[in-house]
Amino acid sequence: MAGRLYIPPLDLSRLLPELARDTTPVTSPNLAPRRFLSAIRLEAGRLTLSPLFWGLTPPWLEVLDHAPHCARAESLDTRPMFREAFRGRRCLVPVGGIYAWKTLPRAKQPFLVTRVDRGPLLLAALWCRFHTSLAEHTDSLALITVPTTTLLHSLTDRLPAIVEPHDARQWLSPETDPAAAKTLLTRAPRELLGAFPVSRHVNDPAHQDASCARPIGPMLRADS
Repeated sequence: MAGRLYIPPLDLSRLLPELARDTTPVTSPNLAPRRFLSAIRLEAGRLTLSPLFWGLTPPWLEVLDHAPHCARAESLDTRPMFREAFRGRRCLVPVGGIYAWKTLPRAKQPFLVTRVDRGPLLLAALWCRFHTSLAEHTDSLALITVPTTTLLHSLTDRLPAIVEPHDARQWLSPETDPAAAKTLLTRAPRELLGAFPVSRHVNDPAHQDASCARPIGPMLRADS
């Protein structure tokens, strides 16, 4: 499960040339749930970037700590909390990587899962809106997870689904049938992702310096 994200400065205009840059992207070397992050949505035919709260908070949710930060792809059609949002409120979260912790005999070793070429990733997510008043609202999201590849299974059994840039508009469009959107929620190709160990400094989400994401060992990858 994805409980921490690596979000460095990303060249989003190169990744998605049609993306409107109306806000400054959120960056963090160690971003935890219950924080705001930048998400891409399709609004009035335009790809836009805006800050959303990481933890899905539908209007009826009473306890913020119960807001899920991830949703299993297999449950999108059956869980009421996710079903409506998945039908017409899908978004993408651009990141540089996802942290995962490997269980060892005496402790857990953090790893950073990234593209092998260290390029950006677009993570599939769904969002909802909570009106705090007639004029104000907060938008929130949950990442959508799928099973991991055999290569990464020793680190985690699930990771956020990755949407390729050429599929972004299809994923984001509310006119895309949910069944068609769900076909984009597949595990990443084995050769796309790798992972390298990082310092346990990242264990504390209060730590927000570059050393959180600095490799301390070789990358685990399909050809290694």
